[in-house]
Amino acid sequence: MVTYIAFLRAINVGGRFITMVDLRAGLSHKGFGNVESQIQSGNLRFTSSLRSAAKVELAVENALDEICGFTVRTIVRTPAQLGELTSYGAGLASPLEGEVRRYVTFLKDDPDDELVELVNGWDVPGERAHVNGREVYVWFTHPSHEAKLSNARIERRGVVATTRDWKVVSALGEKWGV
Repeated sequence: MVTYIAFLRAINVGGRFITMVDLRAGLSHKGFGNVESQIQSGNLRFTSSLRSAAKVELAVENALDEICGFTVRTIVRTPAQLGELTSYGAGLASPLEGEVRRYVTFLKDDPDDELVELVNGWDVPGERAHVNGREVYVWFTHPSHEAKLSNARIERRGVVATTRDWKVVSALGEKWGV
């Protein structure tokens, strides 16, 4: 069995609610092993006999469609990938001054060159971002709900995205990363 970490897109927001207890039980019933969750926002760790992250993403999405009754896009990383991305992010200096909030946006697929150029060149007051692989590291000096750079803007470029606060990602990296 292989261990995976899944980041669920838009769960427990906007009327799309499920308890983590029900989610863990449902995924266990669907054949995933050792299902754990971290906070209510859809961060999961589990084992699967599937050997491909893409197959795991599809299997989790299909299972969640049945369990939740709505589509839940899923982005999967291995513990090694989670460890690498948190180590990388920890080494990044803030490109902004003052009180800065940090986030990581997980991308389901590799970003195309245009998206990388857009994000790396992002120069909106109080907002900066940096692409590394399938993660976007983001800094804001204002509340994230006021930001121009959002999941919706990224997804208009054709890639599914979900964002987590850096403190959450760091904690997940310490707990589940290798």
